[in-house]
Amino acid sequence: MTEASAKYGMNPALLAKLTGGLGDQRSIAKLCAEFGQLYAEFLPDVFKSETGLNVKVGYTGCETGLMTDLIADLGDDIVIANASLRNWCPHYVLTCGNNFIITLMENLLGASPDAIEEPIERPLSRIELDLATMVFDKIGSVLRSGVNAPGSFEATIQRPRNAEDRVSPAGEADEFAAAFKLTIGIGSVTGEFALVVPQKALLKTHVTLPKSRNQAPKAQKDWGDQIGEQVRRSHVTLQARIRLESLTLRTISKLAVGDVISFQDKEDVQVDISANGKDMYVCELGKAGANYMVRVTDNVSTEDEILRHLMG
Repeated sequence: MTEASAKYGMNPALLAKLTGGLGDQRSIAKLCAEFGQLYAEFLPDVFKSETGLNVKVGYTGCETGLMTDLIADLGDDIVIANASLRNWCPHYVLTCGNNFIITLMENLLGASPDAIEEPIERPLSRIELDLATMVFDKIGSVLRSGVNAPGSFEATIQRPRNAEDRVSPAGEADEFAAAFKLTIGIGSVTGEFALVVPQKALLKTHVTLPKSRNQAPKAQKDWGDQIGEQVRRSHVTLQARIRLESLTLRTISKLAVGDVISFQDKEDVQVDISANGKDMYVCELGKAGANYMVRVTDNVSTEDEILRHLMG
């Protein structure tokens, strides 16, 4: 029960209808379908213009109910962000399936769309959340281009979070809302994104299709370059492995403090360097002053392979 319905002792749905916060199913479905048409026609152009990728977008329908219930029904394998658009809606929510963000990342780092398989369900990494920020920015720009919000203000979108880490805005009201859903895919991988918008804002909206199909300007820097640069700036913890001489289980079980195990290599000691479980370099063990060091002698992985591995 909302604060207003408690104050006036009225049924929440009836009060919402009387105050413009709840519409009939037919009107809401029509508005959501218009948003679906807007995104299906224009979001692929945005991705093509800024990434060179062919992205497929299709409207799948809408659901209505209380905002918290609609968000919960979208599941856990999503990235989510709170958003607002001045003179249109003070609070709405954007979501996108993690599988699309992961697949988009792989494409931007050079993988062939035809070679990418459906990713396993998992939360997004920090770098992938950076990419989700860019995706939501484009979703927000298409929304802004099609709604009657005076003032030419841009959408304000908070940093995306994994669903399990979402923080509700202070004072968030559990309003009647609508969630309109669309599929979005690259190659053989298809995900879903959704917008959850209070019906109070929807019912005042007139959706128009922009005249220009190229309303999004070419990005100053290619998305792939941005993500690649972000990966290169990220700090990564390296692990070094040195092979030791073979010992019997009897000897190992009796090891005590002060016992010594020799390196397997008798001359230059080989060290394997890895990060996040991925072997990257072969090195030699050495010493500089009082510090032990390693010197790279060979690459196990190419630069592109390393970047694709570390992105997750």
